[in-house]
Amino acid sequence: METKVFDTAKEKEKIILIAVETSDGDAAARSLNELEELGQTAGAETVAKIIQNREKAHAGTYIGKGKIEEARKLINNTKADTVVCDDELSPAQYHNLEEALGVKVIDRTVMILDIFAKRASTSEGKLQVELAQLRYRASHLTGGRSELSRLGGGIGTRGPGEQKLEMDRRLIKERITQVRKELDRVKHVRELTRKKRHENPIPVVAIAGYTNAGKSTLLNKLTGAGVLSEDKLFATLDPVTRRLELETGGEMLFTDTVGFIRKLPHHLIQAFRGTLEEAKYADIILHVADCSNPEMDAQMHTVYDTFEKLGISDKKIVTAFNKTDLVNGDVQFKDLKADKTVKISAKNGTGLDLLVDTLAEVLKEGKKIIEKIFPYSEASKVNEIHKFGQIMEEEYRDNGIYVKAEIPSGYMYMFD
Repeated sequence: METKVFDTAKEKEKIILIAVETSDGDAAARSLNELEELGQTAGAETVAKIIQNREKAHAGTYIGKGKIEEARKLINNTKADTVVCDDELSPAQYHNLEEALGVKVIDRTVMILDIFAKRASTSEGKLQVELAQLRYRASHLTGGRSELSRLGGGIGTRGPGEQKLEMDRRLIKERITQVRKELDRVKHVRELTRKKRHENPIPVVAIAGYTNAGKSTLLNKLTGAGVLSEDKLFATLDPVTRRLELETGGEMLFTDTVGFIRKLPHHLIQAFRGTLEEAKYADIILHVADCSNPEMDAQMHTVYDTFEKLGISDKKIVTAFNKTDLVNGDVQFKDLKADKTVKISAKNGTGLDLLVDTLAEVLKEGKKIIEKIFPYSEASKVNEIHKFGQIMEEEYRDNGIYVKAEIPSGYMYMFD
């Protein structure tokens, strides 16, 4: 009797990528390459790419009639399941493109939301993803029901928000309110954690940078954190804080943050503001840049642009040019917005000792020496110095408590 063998492997979703080039360069081509990486991370296979040069995207269909016809032929030839547009689409563009092409149409925002839904592991991460999904859907509701009734599988249908696809505007609004309340409770816990950190003189270093620059690999190498590290965009989503004991006897806390990306959706910046603001409340920012990537300068611009959106402008920044093991020759890299730069390879450990020394040096620059005699009636201030600074000398005298200490400059006002 002949034995039949069935292939049970899940077939990858086939996608066609479309972008509109509005400049004279090749920005759209570079952006589509990144979109292809996002597709791979989401578990899809890119079968074709289309770029149209226009002054601006078509208001009704994103691309013009000629490119729509080209896309239709490619869909037939490649048996593609989905078309992914590189820019966020309006409800009208969604509807018209799907009508014209006869397949599912999504945009870059939906792709990123899908990956975030796949990667989120903590309750906070899942709530943040759901909030971003709900906000996106709320902004794309139309008079029709076509978008809400699209329940097919594949990219854009995963995650904690998928069961909400048939909600009407009122139900989505109610769910958004509920998720915000839950996130407010999480935010309260996070603020308590930050308050405890401020009561402890251990400096906090926020690791930030473009996605896949090597932040998790660096955190693992420095602290043995055991964080998932893959050569994929958004390999990790939920923030992790780990302690590093210095050879000099001091300590540092390193906090990883979600990776940034070009055209990071507004919905995600809003939903993940609490997580991203770890950088805002840190003592120093460790900006990790992938120096092996030809797009490094553009990626660094995206990172600083995101800092600006978060209101982070007064922090000391140390930029670590990572993945030097993949660069041939002694190449010099620059970051004019950083206070210090270091070349490293998180993978093989090159330059990490210098990086830690540089961080310690920059942190020390943010401290000042206080030398003062406090009346015994102000003994509580001496206790505050013990809490926030490092005591160098302390002596109980007839006229009060003599203290010489090193404290963060931001706390100097407490002891005037």
